[in-house]
Amino acid sequence: MSDLATVRLISFACLLLPLIICLVMTPVSIVFARKIGAIDIPSDERRMHEKPIPRFGGMAIFIAFMVTLLICKDYILVKYEILVGTPLVTEKLTAVLLGGLLIYLVGVVDDLINMRALLKLVGQIGCAAVAFILGIRIPAINILGIQFQQDQAGGIILSFLITVVWIVLITNTINLIDGLDGLAAGVAAIASLAIAYAAYIHGFYVVTFSMMALAGSAIGFLPFNFYPAKVFMGDSGSMFLGFILASISIIGPAKGATIMATAMPMLVLAVPIFDVGFAMIRRMAHGRSIFEPDKGHLHHQLARIGMGQRRSVLMLYGVSGVMGISAISFSRAHYVESGGLFVIAMVFIMILIWDWNKNEGENSTN
Repeated sequence: MSDLATVRLISFACLLLPLIICLVMTPVSIVFARKIGAIDIPSDERRMHEKPIPRFGGMAIFIAFMVTLLICKDYILVKYEILVGTPLVTEKLTAVLLGGLLIYLVGVVDDLINMRALLKLVGQIGCAAVAFILGIRIPAINILGIQFQQDQAGGIILSFLITVVWIVLITNTINLIDGLDGLAAGVAAIASLAIAYAAYIHGFYVVTFSMMALAGSAIGFLPFNFYPAKVFMGDSGSMFLGFILASISIIGPAKGATIMATAMPMLVLAVPIFDVGFAMIRRMAHGRSIFEPDKGHLHHQLARIGMGQRRSVLMLYGVSGVMGISAISFSRAHYVESGGLFVIAMVFIMILIWDWNKNEGENSTN
């Protein structure tokens, strides 16, 4: 069997194994959630569901991914080290596992006691800092043509700040879009598959295997989480997905780290990143805390204009898929094609959320 055939076989195994584990473990998480009282009760207008639903499904996603990555790290990467590079890569996977465990525990605490937003942010920053210390970092930074390396005076500080901000940003991006049934899991799966394919094209096979495992975990959760949801992943699941997505994208070879760590995920997750950024501006404009939740997110607006949960989620899946193809094109230096797809996706979103009825009413009055 050729090396590429082996990579493809391992990739599909890394997708299938967590998918099966998650299918088995999600019903277990539902039973466990009811026993410990981890139930999401619709107590305010932001909630899109009308009855109490267990919110501990993140346990299934966490177990499925961690078991798969442990097997990959301890057996597959050791046997096929020639495909994935030096043992340093395995050490970075260990850092991903530890960081993932810590962020999952922060999410579990939040699911059980509803932590204050600022305290949760501190926990996220702490987990990102631990990951950085263990080797999950953006290694080189270029600002206005000036290259800052980690062995230079300010290089390590800049690398730390940018890496931590990046991990916290993506962690919260996935966390904050978890407002409609199946949205966060589906978008995370699409993003993971897009990055996995780009990593395969460029020979970053550890990133490929890891992202396939993350996608498999999210896909295995979807049958229970898609509308009408039987279980929610909770903050433990959404923060775990975001943290792992951000961390794994950084572990590629140094010369490819900038693209894999910033451009690729930024394009794939452009819609939810825009949504989160706009939410912060919206809250500040109204004199509210940027941590205060509201019902102005994109998925809420789509549901408000009559799309319904299922159609809204499927529509956002489609836009995320277009952005995934745009990101893959960008990674292959097809900038015109990538930019064209990006513009199409953004125009499509504007068409969806524009209040056509209001404008038609104004025109008819005039």
